[in-house]
Amino acid sequence: MTLPDRAALEHENWIAYLAGVAGATPTVDVRRVGSVLSLRSTMPFDWFNQVLAEHDGATAPDVLAAAGLERPGTDDPIVRLRSGVDDHLIGVITRSGWRDAGAGTMTPGMVAFPLDHLGVRAPTPPGFEIRQVSDEAGVEDHRAVVTKGFAVPRRVAVETSGFGLLDVPACTLYVGYLDRRPVTSGMGWRSGRTIGVYTIATVPAARRRGYGEAMTARVVADGIGAGCDVAALQASEAGRPVYERLGFRVDVRYDAYVRLAAAG
Repeated sequence: MTLPDRAALEHENWIAYLAGVAGATPTVDVRRVGSVLSLRSTMPFDWFNQVLAEHDGATAPDVLAAAGLERPGTDDPIVRLRSGVDDHLIGVITRSGWRDAGAGTMTPGMVAFPLDHLGVRAPTPPGFEIRQVSDEAGVEDHRAVVTKGFAVPRRVAVETSGFGLLDVPACTLYVGYLDRRPVTSGMGWRSGRTIGVYTIATVPAARRRGYGEAMTARVVADGIGAGCDVAALQASEAGRPVYERLGFRVDVRYDAYVRLAAAG
């Protein structure tokens, strides 16, 4: 499989995840302008206040139109463009008052393929149990870990893991327990042959014990069981080395563009 093919599968999965999670909560406004996806919300998480070119055929006017959609109480969205893929959009975007927010805001899109040995690299630590979430009590445990693990307001955890996700076939929520205490969260999102890995978080008191890696391996293993042969995720720069140890590689980079007024 070529690098562009892997990058396309990663992007397709991220779009499916964003639209799917947004569809499970009434607080996110999801719209499409041509081949451009617009997500607007008031939550303090820019993944759900951004504009993405959904397909290679996206046009700059559609990106600008999507970025200009208004929703009361929201700030200007971030426009994320794939380096080397969406470059044809940059000229018009920057001339229209947007600028690259800098290297520190870049989001690496990572892919693992093939998946044969990923689980071997991340065995489950002793005493650590990973469970698929099947009820609202499990969702609440998932939310508790996301809140503490990512140090975000609880509303972010609630709005990105709506109870409605329990009825979405493409989505599986997970919680990792240590001595019956929820310490690690995870989510798998399937799109075609790709399993997307999301919300891998560990509470501060349980970090550096391999729980996040074990959760990632479990999400991928279940994806393989469902027929997937590609895994994808979007990492922070801090988290990237962890995923590289598991066999993920950066196949696409998302550059963030902000409106000049918002950039100050």
